[in-house]
Amino acid sequence: MRPGPGDLAPLLAGAATAVGAAGALLTFADSDSPLRGPLTLFFLLAAPAAAIAAALRGLEPFGRTIAALAGAVVVNMLVAQGMLAVHRWSAEGGIVAVTAISSLLLLLVSVRRLRGRTERRRTP
Repeated sequence: MRPGPGDLAPLLAGAATAVGAAGALLTFADSDSPLRGPLTLFFLLAAPAAAIAAALRGLEPFGRTIAALAGAVVVNMLVAQGMLAVHRWSAEGGIVAVTAISSLLLLLVSVRRLRGRTERRRTP
Protein backbone atom coordinates (compact mmCIF):
# COMPACT_ATOMS: atom_id res chain seq x y z
CA MET A 1 0.00 0.00 0.00
CA ARG A 2 1.21 3.48 -0.83
CA PRO A 3 0.79 6.19 1.79
CA GLY A 4 -1.81 8.82 0.90
CA PRO A 5 -1.83 12.55 1.58
CA GLY A 6 -3.74 11.99 4.84
CA ASP A 7 -0.79 10.03 6.22
CA LEU A 8 1.39 13.14 6.11
CA ALA A 9 -0.87 15.19 8.40
CA PRO A 10 0.81 14.12 11.68
CA LEU A 11 4.25 14.69 10.17
CA LEU A 12 3.31 18.18 8.97
CA ALA A 13 1.74 19.02 12.33
CA GLY A 14 4.92 17.96 14.09
CA ALA A 15 7.07 19.99 11.72
CA ALA A 16 4.86 23.07 12.22
CA THR A 17 5.12 22.65 15.98
CA ALA A 18 8.90 22.42 15.79
CA VAL A 19 9.15 25.50 13.56
CA GLY A 20 6.86 27.50 15.85
CA ALA A 21 8.74 26.42 18.97
CA ALA A 22 12.03 27.37 17.32
CA GLY A 23 10.65 30.84 16.58
CA ALA A 24 9.52 31.33 20.16
CA LEU A 25 12.85 30.09 21.51
CA LEU A 26 14.83 32.36 19.19
CA THR A 27 12.81 35.33 20.43
CA PHE A 28 13.27 34.44 24.09
CA ALA A 29 16.99 33.88 23.54
CA ASP A 30 17.23 37.32 21.88
CA SER A 31 19.09 35.73 19.00
CA ASP A 32 20.46 37.73 16.08
CA SER A 33 19.58 34.94 13.65
CA PRO A 34 17.94 35.98 10.37
CA LEU A 35 15.35 33.24 11.00
CA ARG A 36 14.11 34.87 14.18
CA GLY A 37 11.56 37.13 12.49
CA PRO A 38 9.95 34.66 10.08
CA LEU A 39 9.82 31.83 12.62
CA THR A 40 8.37 34.09 15.30
CA LEU A 41 5.75 35.35 12.87
CA PHE A 42 4.91 31.75 11.99
CA PHE A 43 4.45 30.97 15.69
CA LEU A 44 2.28 34.04 16.24
CA LEU A 45 -0.01 33.00 13.38
CA ALA A 46 0.04 29.22 13.84
CA ALA A 47 -0.58 28.97 17.59
CA PRO A 48 -3.90 30.85 17.73
CA ALA A 49 -4.94 29.51 14.31
CA ALA A 50 -4.53 25.93 15.52
CA ALA A 51 -6.53 26.66 18.66
CA ILE A 52 -9.33 28.36 16.72
CA ALA A 53 -9.38 25.60 14.10
CA ALA A 54 -9.82 23.04 16.87
CA ALA A 55 -12.82 25.00 18.14
CA LEU A 56 -14.37 25.19 14.65
CA ARG A 57 -14.26 21.47 13.97
CA GLY A 58 -17.69 21.32 12.33
CA LEU A 59 -16.85 23.63 9.41
CA GLU A 60 -15.59 22.63 5.99
CA PRO A 61 -11.76 22.51 5.83
CA PHE A 62 -11.36 25.59 3.61
CA GLY A 63 -13.77 27.67 5.68
CA ARG A 64 -12.18 26.53 8.90
CA THR A 65 -8.71 27.48 7.60
CA ILE A 66 -9.83 30.97 6.55
CA ALA A 67 -11.71 31.56 9.82
CA ALA A 68 -8.77 30.28 11.89
CA LEU A 69 -6.27 32.53 10.11
CA ALA A 70 -8.57 35.54 10.44
CA GLY A 71 -9.05 34.74 14.12
CA ALA A 72 -5.29 34.45 14.61
CA VAL A 73 -4.79 37.91 13.12
CA VAL A 74 -7.50 39.27 15.43
CA VAL A 75 -5.90 37.67 18.51
CA ASN A 76 -2.50 39.09 17.58
CA MET A 77 -3.93 42.56 16.99
CA LEU A 78 -5.84 42.54 20.27
CA VAL A 79 -2.72 41.46 22.17
CA ALA A 80 -0.62 44.15 20.46
CA GLN A 81 -3.25 46.82 21.06
CA GLY A 82 -3.59 45.86 24.71
CA MET A 83 0.16 45.88 25.26
CA LEU A 84 0.55 49.23 23.53
CA ALA A 85 -2.34 50.71 25.53
CA VAL A 86 -0.65 49.88 28.82
CA HIS A 87 2.82 50.85 27.52
CA ARG A 88 4.23 47.34 28.06
CA TRP A 89 5.13 46.33 24.50
CA SER A 90 7.75 43.62 24.04
CA ALA A 91 8.13 40.73 21.64
CA GLU A 92 8.58 38.28 24.50
CA GLY A 93 5.46 39.55 26.25
CA GLY A 94 3.48 39.22 23.04
CA ILE A 95 4.55 35.63 22.61
CA VAL A 96 3.65 34.84 26.22
CA ALA A 97 0.23 36.48 25.85
CA VAL A 98 -0.57 34.75 22.54
CA THR A 99 0.60 31.42 23.96
CA ALA A 100 -1.59 31.86 27.05
CA ILE A 101 -4.66 32.76 25.00
CA SER A 102 -4.11 29.87 22.57
CA SER A 103 -3.52 27.39 25.39
CA LEU A 104 -6.64 28.56 27.22
CA LEU A 105 -8.71 28.17 24.07
CA LEU A 106 -7.36 24.66 23.46
CA LEU A 107 -8.06 23.76 27.09
CA LEU A 108 -11.64 25.00 26.83
CA VAL A 109 -12.19 23.03 23.61
CA SER A 110 -10.80 19.88 25.23
CA VAL A 111 -12.98 20.29 28.32
CA ARG A 112 -16.05 20.88 26.17
CA ARG A 113 -15.39 17.75 24.13
CA LEU A 114 -14.77 15.61 27.20
CA ARG A 115 -17.93 16.91 28.87
CA GLY A 116 -19.92 16.22 25.69
CA ARG A 117 -18.67 12.63 25.59
CA THR A 118 -19.58 12.09 29.24
CA GLU A 119 -23.10 13.45 28.78
CA ARG A 120 -23.68 11.30 25.69
CA ARG A 121 -22.60 8.17 27.54
CA ARG A 122 -24.98 8.85 30.43
CA THR A 123 -28.07 9.26 28.28
CA PRO A 124 -29.17 6.04 26.60
